[in-house]
Amino acid sequence: MRPFSIAAVQMFVTAGDNVDVMCHRIAYVVSVFRWVDMIVFPELAPFGPGLQNPQPLPGPVEERFCDEARRHRVWLIPGSMVERRRHQLYNTASVISPAGEVVARYRKMFPFLPYESGITAGDRFVTFEVPEVGCFGVSICYDMWIPETIRTLVSMGAEVILHPSMTPTVDRDVELAIARACAATNQCYLFDVNGVGAGGVGRSIVVGPDGEVVHQSGAGPEIVPLEIDLDRVARSRERGLLGLGQPLKSFRDRHVEFDVYRPGHRSTALEALGPLTRPGRQPTHGPEVMVGATDERSSDRIAGPIADPIAGGDPGDGRLDR
Repeated sequence: MRPFSIAAVQMFVTAGDNVDVMCHRIAYVVSVFRWVDMIVFPELAPFGPGLQNPQPLPGPVEERFCDEARRHRVWLIPGSMVERRRHQLYNTASVISPAGEVVARYRKMFPFLPYESGITAGDRFVTFEVPEVGCFGVSICYDMWIPETIRTLVSMGAEVILHPSMTPTVDRDVELAIARACAATNQCYLFDVNGVGAGGVGRSIVVGPDGEVVHQSGAGPEIVPLEIDLDRVARSRERGLLGLGQPLKSFRDRHVEFDVYRPGHRSTALEALGPLTRPGRQPTHGPEVMVGATDERSSDRIAGPIADPIAGGDPGDGRLDR
């Protein structure tokens, strides 16, 4: 048995500074659940959605989280932050060891376009080793919708996927299905940690290597401390999911190459989809009413763009962080 304990913190996130609250949550978790080895927060938990608080990495906020990890002797993934790196912005998750050292930084490879505008895509997969326990992989929210991301992490050795999310939208049900599918087809644990308030609709999920739901949260703040057994991952991969399908071995032993991944390959079907842009309203046959103009039938003015009270973005920026 290779036991390891992870606390997923589904917390209320504001579109502002949440760092003090996160530090209090860390102290609470380790005081109540003294057996917890790792704490994972939702995507963009430190400052909420939007680009208003970009941070240098390394920098003072990350160093504060390093101090917390060192003080409490826990592995810490403090969600992610908007990182300012040279002239670009990234959505970046830091992995901090119990010694207070940053052992990895993962930059989200698939920003939630076209809504998560202004974020540059990362280009490196990240796994890290917990000594005498196993290999962990990191992905962020919309990355999971591209199944090759999880498959690559697992091919690099990952037995557990740590997946901070920020989903405030109606497709959370679909994400829960994707989380189960990713865990099952890759025979791994998956911790999908969503936020509440400006940080999402909650409903975090932990899935085991046989695709079973270990825990699914509700819509409110919740701390989910769980002990997992990484030998179950090895057992599932050796004998098959529920003693049945062995998808990783089948993928390894395949007799076909996937043409779509070959350099220079072009897909007329995919190219026909058109540009990656936000959808607009369908054309109507009625009289056109301009935003900000006065309707001739009323003295009331139609309001212009307003800030999204859930996403917390600037007026008219259209951000829905994932």
